[in-house]
Amino acid sequence: MKILDKYILKKYFVSFFFTLLILIPIAIAIDVSEKVGKFLKAEDLTLNEIISEYYVSFIVNYGNTFMPLALFISVIMFTSKLSSNTEIIAIHSSGISFKRLLRPYFIGATVIAVVSLFSNHFIVPKTNKIFEDFQETHLRSAFKKKTKNSVSKVNLQLSDNDYVYFGSFNFKSNIGYNFSFEHFEGNELKYKLIGRTIKWKEKDSVFRVSNYKKRYIFSKNDSIMSGSFIDTAFNFRPKDLLYVDYLAREMSSMDLREHIKISEDRGVKNLNNYKVEYYKRTSLPISSFILTIIAVTLASKKRRGGIGVNLAAGITLMFLYVFFMKVSEVLGSTAESSPFLMVWMPNFVFGILALFLYMNAKK
Repeated sequence: MKILDKYILKKYFVSFFFTLLILIPIAIAIDVSEKVGKFLKAEDLTLNEIISEYYVSFIVNYGNTFMPLALFISVIMFTSKLSSNTEIIAIHSSGISFKRLLRPYFIGATVIAVVSLFSNHFIVPKTNKIFEDFQETHLRSAFKKKTKNSVSKVNLQLSDNDYVYFGSFNFKSNIGYNFSFEHFEGNELKYKLIGRTIKWKEKDSVFRVSNYKKRYIFSKNDSIMSGSFIDTAFNFRPKDLLYVDYLAREMSSMDLREHIKISEDRGVKNLNNYKVEYYKRTSLPISSFILTIIAVTLASKKRRGGIGVNLAAGITLMFLYVFFMKVSEVLGSTAESSPFLMVWMPNFVFGILALFLYMNAKK
């Protein structure tokens, strides 16, 4: 590695970590001002628990989220400084092309992208679980806990021929109400089990159906049986009935991918929230390369207004990127859209912009 590469890489990482260390304390200060009342009201909550369980997870999550923003701002700042000191002109005058100048930037972007990818797929889901459990235990109201712990009018397709239905299910007590199981052969219903309640028995890994009625349907007559309770096994667990955003954020990527596959096999119709979360874990780190190119091309030209003009242009573009990214995630979560296309759309659009700016910068 040449002196130029080491020189730029040093500035790259120093500026990046400096920017990140400015953004995170600001985010913490804002969050403390919003949560301090809830912290004081929470019973038996110590300062050590707030720091170790809540704010350590907060720093990991928001630090990873702020990575592209910190990278973009830091590259613009130190590259603009190089340009204003005519260092960029001196580099070009020595015969180094713009393409060659980008090499240390891409090395830095690769390091940050790899760290972000690893964090998104393995570390952040674990901290999200700690973060979510802390909020559930200490910060959420009773109403929000109740709505989180139950679902109503839910169904699952267990296989090509088997379906289950619940009028409601409470995850705290593991009890469902107005339960129904149906088995089909082709388009014909052959067996049906209904029960007033169904309880998951964790120890035995079975469901107990109470006040049940079983019906076997034959070509000429039916057979009906009933009783107080019956224990039976089904190819699902209570957690499979719950489809909400926070569960996707708490799963590792391998578990999330498996969950999506199993849920699709069971006939769950709209899993786009889960797919958006899965695709976003890769698309956001890859944006490091695109944002680096845009930042370098904007800041490498010496301007009359100096760093301020480049920084203003960069922040404007960064705001547009974040806005576009959030809108795409919302649109990707709707049932009619393609999550993969929506999540990657900001990178595609800004990738074209980066290519355009790069081609002009080469000239």
